[in-house]
Amino acid sequence: MPIDEVIVSRKILERFAREFGDSLDVDVVIAGAGPASLTAARYLGKGGLRVVIFERKLTPGGGMWGGGMTFPVIVVQEESKHLLEEIGVRLTDEGGGYYTADSVEASAKLIAAAIDANVRLFNTISVEDVMIRKDLVVGVVINSSAVEMAKLHVDPLAVRAKFVIDGTGHPAEVANIVEKKAGRLNTPTGRIEGEKSMWAEIGEQMTVQNTCEVYPNLYVTGMACNAVMGAPRMGPIFGGMLLSGRKVAQLILDRVKAGS
Repeated sequence: MPIDEVIVSRKILERFAREFGDSLDVDVVIAGAGPASLTAARYLGKGGLRVVIFERKLTPGGGMWGGGMTFPVIVVQEESKHLLEEIGVRLTDEGGGYYTADSVEASAKLIAAAIDANVRLFNTISVEDVMIRKDLVVGVVINSSAVEMAKLHVDPLAVRAKFVIDGTGHPAEVANIVEKKAGRLNTPTGRIEGEKSMWAEIGEQMTVQNTCEVYPNLYVTGMACNAVMGAPRMGPIFGGMLLSGRKVAQLILDRVKAGS
């Protein structure tokens, strides 16, 4: 068939406008598309909620792509390996409760599994602010990552959501914004506690334990949990990240079921 470049452009614009417009009022907005966020999104989507992820970078997947120091291998432990197995990631039993996976395969399948659960994922879009009404987070403010990087004075757009998840990793960007604008978080000091030095055993445990609501309607998942609550980082072992994603999804699904 003949190809018309303008028709190609029009089809792209029409589909983007349709899908972006349908994503401006949703149940859950997730900032950042790392492994915890993608796992959470998959469970939330399968639970029937309308979920949109905004990822600043061109490629979703967070730190998992690079494995350990760019070696494309990640580690998960016994209690979390099923979260990769159920999306078809091939694991190798290395003994002692350690399992390895190809980081590229794991990242790609986490992304695909979230999309298959009807999650909408927009890359090259940054969450730069939140909307707060009567001490509740009710949405986020977004802008093009290119605008952000170029430091252009361009006004953002708004997205309404019943719940917001901060999955921005070590910077915990959304929680930092809320602390500054609301004045207090649900942490020991009311502020961002700050990430501690690497201690994989404790960091893995605390990532899951610290997965919680840190301000009304704002939840943290993945490394953002330990950054906000003041726990260690854990390096290229990802079981806690996956379990954190599943936990935050369950917390929100339980609230929806309870009607709160």
